[in-house]
Amino acid sequence: MSPKTYANSYRLALLALSAAAFVTAGCGTGSLMPTQSSSGPTGSSFVVGTDAPLASVVSFSTTISVTATPVGDTPGGSSDVSLVSSQSVDFARYNGLQTLLNENSVTAGSYGAITITLGTTMSPGTIGYLDASGSGAPTIQTESVTYASSSNPVTITLANPYVVPTSGAPAGIRIDLDLAKSIGVDSTGAITGTVTLTFDVKTVGHGDSSAHIDELVGGVVTPPTCTAEPCTFTINGPHGEPFTINATSTTEWDGSATPGSLNTTSVVLVAGQLDVSDQTLDADEVAILTDSKFMAAGLITYVTPTSGQATSMDFYVRSVLPSTLTDAPLGGLAQVNISGNEKYSVLWMHNNPFTQMLFNASALTPGQEIAVGGTDAEATPSSGSAITVDRIHLQDRGYNGTVVAGSQDQGQGSFTMTITGFAGTVVPTNVTVFAGSHCDFRFGFGAFSDLSDGASVRVVGVLLKNSTNGNLVLVARHIDGWNFSDFSTFAF
Repeated sequence: MSPKTYANSYRLALLALSAAAFVTAGCGTGSLMPTQSSSGPTGSSFVVGTDAPLASVVSFSTTISVTATPVGDTPGGSSDVSLVSSQSVDFARYNGLQTLLNENSVTAGSYGAITITLGTTMSPGTIGYLDASGSGAPTIQTESVTYASSSNPVTITLANPYVVPTSGAPAGIRIDLDLAKSIGVDSTGAITGTVTLTFDVKTVGHGDSSAHIDELVGGVVTPPTCTAEPCTFTINGPHGEPFTINATSTTEWDGSATPGSLNTTSVVLVAGQLDVSDQTLDADEVAILTDSKFMAAGLITYVTPTSGQATSMDFYVRSVLPSTLTDAPLGGLAQVNISGNEKYSVLWMHNNPFTQMLFNASALTPGQEIAVGGTDAEATPSSGSAITVDRIHLQDRGYNGTVVAGSQDQGQGSFTMTITGFAGTVVPTNVTVFAGSHCDFRFGFGAFSDLSDGASVRVVGVLLKNSTNGNLVLVARHIDGWNFSDFSTFAF
């Protein structure tokens, strides 16, 4: 489901959760990447990535390289083409969401196998997990990755050849890392650090739901020269690569933003589809995460005090710009001072008057995925201090759990869910899930009636807290069937 459709579902959900239901539920300039050197005709290729999570794992940070082998050839030969080269990625972030790993031009033709390499000998990657065993705020522990013998690199023969045309819409590959099957644990459930890579890889077309880019974060390099759509602007992506973004008459802007709001200090989150005619991104949605130099994003792990208006919060840092922000360390915990004067916004809510009522200093809760932005002065604070921010932006996240027996209300489009896994360690109470008429069901689920008692489920959406009674509601964008014992049976 595109973010625009989700926005309509969101508005319906907010209307239904207001009043009595709310009290009850708690409620620019060419290609994206350079053309690969080739002696023959080329075509457009793109790679999207996502993951399946594991328990308390908050990050699986490494680099990824991907090559494609022509049909009939042996992987590792001179005919291989590079689709992704040493890109940094945190697979644990994309639980039910999809990001763009790369988009470039490669030799046109049919490819029958994909080879994926993670990390390097000197830097294999790290696993971060949450330790909530103490009585206070949780802490982050890390393990260095050790790949099992013959596990890395891994070569996957495609069920359907990957065909890169010389013209027309770009061809895509979707890579899904199953962390639940890949990361080793001992008899007590403790993470060992040993990884046996388990990927699901498939070809995707331009218009497929599996090809939609749910989030791409980058700093604005070339702002739009227009004040209204259509127009283009250029960002530097999370790995420093340039992306040209097309804003059209159907692009929606969050938090009162307009094309004229963007400048070279802005960091934006963009969602959309790759353009059918060139290597640019057609934006469904644009959100300004900060317009004052620094941005950090991740998952809230602790809020002080636990009820009422927050004075501070801790969050696990999944991404940060610039990297010199010493008090928001990538892969660590950062503390944020909360004054209540920050500008609060919710993904896909635009200028809806419900925004400030549903998300504010009294509605912060562990388990929410957020992005924060602050001023130049905070970009290089003294190490160990809390940071002060101007913006706090609530984002989508995938939440895994089980359906509470007897909680399904098809007329209301809601059910109760017990969250498990990593988010379950910081969200100990049940949450009410609202599925609007435009929420889609995927990966084994086809309708609301599939939500049987005790069913394993993943809900992708935003987590809201009722600041009056503390109840939690999860507004769903996707609801997925989720069978951890047989992940491979789902067609991604």
